[in-house]
Amino acid sequence: MLPGRSATHGDHPVCVDCAGITQDYHCSGCGTETEHYRQNTCARCALRNDLTALLHVDESQGTATTAAKLLAALCGAQRPESILTWLRRTGVRELLERLATGDIPLSHEALDQEPNSLRVEHLRSLLTHHKLLPARDHYLALFERWLPGKLDDIDDPEVRRPIESFARWHHLRRIRSLSTDGKPTQGPVHSAKQEITETIKFLTWLKLTHGQIAASCVQADVDAWLADGPTTRHSIRTFFVWAVKNRTCTNITIGFRQAKTVPVLGQAPRLAMLKACLTDNIDTLPYRVAATFLLLYAQPVVKIAAMKSTDVILTPDGLRLSLGDGDPAPVPEPFASLLTEHLASRPNMRTGSSSGSEWLFPGYRAGQHIHPNTLMERLRETGINLLGARNASLRALVNEVPAPLVAEMLGYSYQVAQKHAAAAAEPWSRYPRI
Repeated sequence: MLPGRSATHGDHPVCVDCAGITQDYHCSGCGTETEHYRQNTCARCALRNDLTALLHVDESQGTATTAAKLLAALCGAQRPESILTWLRRTGVRELLERLATGDIPLSHEALDQEPNSLRVEHLRSLLTHHKLLPARDHYLALFERWLPGKLDDIDDPEVRRPIESFARWHHLRRIRSLSTDGKPTQGPVHSAKQEITETIKFLTWLKLTHGQIAASCVQADVDAWLADGPTTRHSIRTFFVWAVKNRTCTNITIGFRQAKTVPVLGQAPRLAMLKACLTDNIDTLPYRVAATFLLLYAQPVVKIAAMKSTDVILTPDGLRLSLGDGDPAPVPEPFASLLTEHLASRPNMRTGSSSGSEWLFPGYRAGQHIHPNTLMERLRETGINLLGARNASLRALVNEVPAPLVAEMLGYSYQVAQKHAAAAAEPWSRYPRI
């Protein structure tokens, strides 16, 4: 500890002995010289004492009991003060005690039976991070819990039957496949919920208004539904593509909904925002780095939030970013220096344990990255038009580099890159054929 100040060396911090401080700062529990948290004990010893009493840990039973595992996991936090603060919240102590005594089995399924709350999900994150629970896809699990309740709300079996087949054999199977491949599932889960909800509304309306079911539906019914309502009604398109393919119904076609306008930020505002992110303190460092990924590399915010520190690669030629299936993208200065600084000082690195985090933008919960919605809100607060900035960035890139290379390097499909290249009057015609 350096609690004193040197009067002879420029007011630099000095140790207890050099400062002539007589107070003893050693913890009475572990002997470490550190700030006292409670009655001559450090925060870690205070946490261990509290949890030992709360969880009824019997050291004679070894470390294999649930109580002992919980004690080791929670006391392993790099910043024990955060766990002590968390323990003061309503219901946390009761939840931990029930886990320690076996009233709640140590499993995801048991935690799923508890009322959904932030304390349950935070505890789940801690247990998963410390490998007391197996890792699982959070959004897939939420969808699997949401779907039965949604289906149970459908009273008419003729409406429920095609909806259940569509939800389970199309959406659930697809989301599970994406999760198995390690791909993000938040977006697909959100789309699946909307498409299932809108299809339920349509089939319910079809039965009540026309006395028809999915198998007897005709094109006129679909056209009437789409013409008299919000644009979200077009979400039923996926159901009919699936239904026609599986012969649930025939001769129903719904085209892709075309946006009336495509927001594109002007290059001058985009470059001004980029300059501000690189040279001005318009926000904290992590959000400036995230904004630069959007403005310079046209990365979607959902993808930015889920980037890993290993996506930043140090090569003899400087930093590079692994964003797609192609060669890593170069990182120019001054962004390279900004990104290096961020890597060395990422926030929330002490959440849950001292083992650090694999995420480039760690979240508040142990083992998880920052939530995309949090990132979106923060970037919007700085005045960035998210979709307009991303479209402008992508069009600027396809003006400088052939669209197929941009697609591979940044993780876009060839179709999307071609669309933006055509809009920027830079089609693939200039890409040399092999």
